[in-house]
Amino acid sequence: MLAEAGIGSRRHCEELIGEGRVTVNGKDVFRFGERVDPRRDVIHVDGRRVETRAEMRYYAINKPRGVVSTMSDERGRKSLADYVEVPERLFHVGRLDTDTEGLILLTNDGELSHRLTHPSYGVQKTYLAEIHGPIPRDLGKRLRAGVNLEDGPAKADRFRIFDQVGRRVLVEITLHEGRKHIVRRLLKEVGFPVQQLARIEFGPIRLASLKPGTMRALTVTEIGELYKAVGL
Repeated sequence: MLAEAGIGSRRHCEELIGEGRVTVNGKDVFRFGERVDPRRDVIHVDGRRVETRAEMRYYAINKPRGVVSTMSDERGRKSLADYVEVPERLFHVGRLDTDTEGLILLTNDGELSHRLTHPSYGVQKTYLAEIHGPIPRDLGKRLRAGVNLEDGPAKADRFRIFDQVGRRVLVEITLHEGRKHIVRRLLKEVGFPVQQLARIEFGPIRLASLKPGTMRALTVTEIGELYKAVGL
């Protein structure tokens, strides 16, 4: 089962079990060939969950600007479905504004999708925003302290200047909430309207070199990290 899930060769999986690094439903397993039900039993390796249900799918997609963050659009606009190249019916995990590009997760795992987007789990998202300087030295401190918006206070978990050329400044901002237009509204409130915006991280998953309009399957390790981020 572990080898089929992509953990490694049969011999490597035997070594993991023999070293006590595998649990099934919270109990240590030391014997290779232990009978498990992939639809009901929960397997962890080194504390990270391993997805063994063959029908589950997990992808990252880089949504281009001008594309709506849905799998269809009644107004005929380009949607995520125009870039998805797999036959399975998938959920998009969270949304991005039409004018915002970047990382969106796609899956048919309903429980994981729910937890990743529910505010109580506090999954962080990181963005690159282009704003116009000069930037005051205390901007990060103000954003981390919190800003009052019309629908309540909001704050950044992390903030740093990523790059700067003249008045053009790229800043990296991390938040753990997903209110509509939250990054744009937060920066506008402190006097720095966003010129361009891209999400580069969703929890432990990074956009990295994924090009706009393309998607890739998540690795076994990445799937396990997502489960860990939401306590599964």
